[in-house]
Parts: sequence; structure tokens; C-alpha cells
Amino acid sequence: MTQTWGMTIPFHDRSLAESKELIAQLPALGYTDVWSAEVNGADGFTPLAMASEWAPELRLGSAIVPVYTRGPGLLAMSAATLADLAPGRFVLGIGASSPVVVGRWNAAEFAQPYQRTRDTLRFLRRALAGEKVSERYETFEVKGFKLERAPKVAPKIVLAALRPRMLHLAASEGDGAITNWLSPRDVRKVRAELGGETELIARLFVCVSEDTEKVRELGRWMLAAYLTVPAYAAFHGWLGRGEVLRPMHEAWAAGDRAAALKAIPDEVVDDLIVYGDAATCRARIGEYLAEGLDTPVLAPIPGGAGITEAVHALAPPK
Repeated sequence: MTQTWGMTIPFHDRSLAESKELIAQLPALGYTDVWSAEVNGADGFTPLAMASEWAPELRLGSAIVPVYTRGPGLLAMSAATLADLAPGRFVLGIGASSPVVVGRWNAAEFAQPYQRTRDTLRFLRRALAGEKVSERYETFEVKGFKLERAPKVAPKIVLAALRPRMLHLAASEGDGAITNWLSPRDVRKVRAELGGETELIARLFVCVSEDTEKVRELGRWMLAAYLTVPAYAAFHGWLGRGEVLRPMHEAWAAGDRAAALKAIPDEVVDDLIVYGDAATCRARIGEYLAEGLDTPVLAPIPGGAGITEAVHALAPPK
């Protein structure tokens, strides 16, 4: 692969409508990709649709849209629409998401995440190829669905994958794997499970700031919010951080949020968040690439340089 270098959109400090100018500048700065997310802000598709017009050179990816919050047919329709807007440039990233997003916020049942992701992947392969699909999968059944207009170029499909089983599925049936909250040395372990030929994409949280204590304070809040999610807790147990994070998990389970934050060691924050001046951040991103990451997707976080400054400062070396 040629080196790809992604940016997360929309930006946290502005609306999607206000993001047009900066998104349009990304190709000239050296960025090759933009990747959306879908939690409780913008949906996963609309920012990519706008970016397809504002910066038509960019590859567009969703990282990720949940497999539970849209029906299989609607998910296929949304993907087909983006694939039509950006033929050969759209990558559909899907994944299980979390019990909070799926259950508490979207009133869906979060059950059998591996199986539901696998079944959705298999359905989408057929639907986006223009087939009429009538099939009972393990986790849902589809009767007679066919896209009215299948895309001329079916999008690649990549999976959110944190541990061996999903990584193996991404390698065997998908076109890539998406991960996040990992260090450069963690990439080596993930890559060993994924294999050398499958694209590995990771969102990297970056703060262009030399204020170490401020970054660590912010980082603890972010890590506590993520690493207490069961899938991420299991991921970091697999990566070898189970014992060092045990005090955080115990305090969190007891409802003592302050103790949970305090229990996160500095070295864990330093491992999982990229920070420092711009040169230091770019060098750290280079460590991820050296360990086997194909596509870094940068997510500038508050607490350091403003978004416009960060986007310019973190552009790939030319």
C-alpha cells in the first residue's frame, strides 16, 4: 500500500457545516483519508457525503457505524449511496459498538456481537453486489431484499476488531480491521493476529501540547470512559494491561469515579495518547507505522493546539 494518512471528521470544535473549509484543505496538506465516527454526535454517513464534494480526492471511511442501530437493508442503502457518490473511494466500517450506544441510547438489544457483525458483513457483501437476498442468518433474517440501485463499485468493508476472533474474521472475510486505544508496541500483537496482507486502520488520539500534566488529566477522563466498556476492558486484558488497570476497574465498579481516574497510571496515558509538540507527535505516529499500522486516523483532542493549527501541524511529512 502507498502510505495513507487520515483525519477524523467532523472536528470537535465546530459543526459539520463549519468544517467545509478545513476539510477542503486536507488533500493539499497531504492527508489521503477522512474517517467519521458515530456515537452521539454526527451520524457516520453525512460527514462523508459532504466530504465527497468538498474534497473529492480523499478516501472516505466510516469508523464505525454499529450493526444494530440500522436494519440490514437500511445499512446497505446508506452504504450504496456513499459508494455511488464516491466510486472506489468509500470504505464501509462496521462494528458492534457498545451496550450503552446500542441498548441505552438506541433501544436495541446488544446480543451476540461477534455473530451479528459476521452476519451483517455477509449480508452486505451480497446486497452491495446487487443480489436479491433471502436468507436466515444466525442473528437475523432477511426476506427478498434487493437494492434498487446497487453501486457500480461495491465498497470495501472493514470491521472494528479488538481481539483475535474478530481480527481473524476481518482478515478472512473483510477488507481490513479498525482498532483504537493502543500503543505502537500493541500494534505488533494486533498485526500478528490479523496477518500481513490485511489493512490495519487505527484512530490515534492526539494532543499537540507540551503540558504533560494537563494532557494526562484529560487522558485519564477519556481512558476511564472507554476502558471500562467491556470490549475495551477485554482488549486491554488481552494486550497485557489487565493487572495495571484492575484498580481503575474496581473503583469504577464501586461508583468511585475520582478514585478510578487517580488509579490510571501515567505510563498508560503516555502509551495510549500521542502528545507533545508537533514534531514529537509526528515521530510517535511514525512508531505506529513502523510496527505495522497501515492507516493512522488522527483525532485531535481538546487541551492543546486549536483544531486548525493541529490539522496543519500533524500533516504527514512531505
